[in-house]
Parts: sequence; structure tokens; C-alpha cells
Amino acid sequence: MIIVTTDTIPGYRITDSLGIARGNTIRAKHIGKDILAGLRMLIGGEIKEYTEMLTEARNAALQRMEWDAQNKGADAIVNVRFVTSQVMSGAAELLAYGTAVMIEKDKTESPSDE
Repeated sequence: MIIVTTDTIPGYRITDSLGIARGNTIRAKHIGKDILAGLRMLIGGEIKEYTEMLTEARNAALQRMEWDAQNKGADAIVNVRFVTSQVMSGAAELLAYGTAVMIEKDKTESPSDE
């Protein structure tokens, strides 16, 4: 499955649009890591616990979006976007969405020498 943030895929042409493909997840860290993250906020720097949480969430949302597109019969997903929202302290929803499409190799012929 080809997944892109652009509205076209180089070397391919879109033959059909199958609607929105989406996948989401809500992730939270346990209280121990939340306390550790709070301490990191006091001294500054990257809050690795939340970086890990959002990376896991992004990967899960992408995988679920891909499954949704496959269930629609898609070959690719274009115009992929991510939306993140906090649902409670220490928990975030990550939504991935795009347009599920059917594609085929672009068969544009090169100009002849005539």
C-alpha cells in the first residue's frame, strides 16, 4: 500500500476515489512514567515518555488507517493527515486520515520521433 501526504503519486494515476480512510487510537502512560515526565518538565529537555507514547500512537493510527483502506479495496492513500488531541491528563488521541484510492501505473508514452 502506497501512503503519501500529497494529492498525487509520481508514476501513478488515480483511477477511483473510495472515500476517507481513517484510523485512530487513544494512548496513556502509567502513573510512574507520568510522574517521571512531570519531573522532566521541571528541569527541561525532551519528555521521552510522551515522545514514545505519541510514536506508538502514530504507528497504530497509520496501521488502522491502512486496514480501513484495504477493507475498501484501495491500492493507496493520498492526502494523509494527522490530528492529535488530549482527551485527559496523560492521554492523547491520535487520528490518521486520508483518501483511499485505486491507482494504476502511469502509461504515458514518450513522444515519438516522427
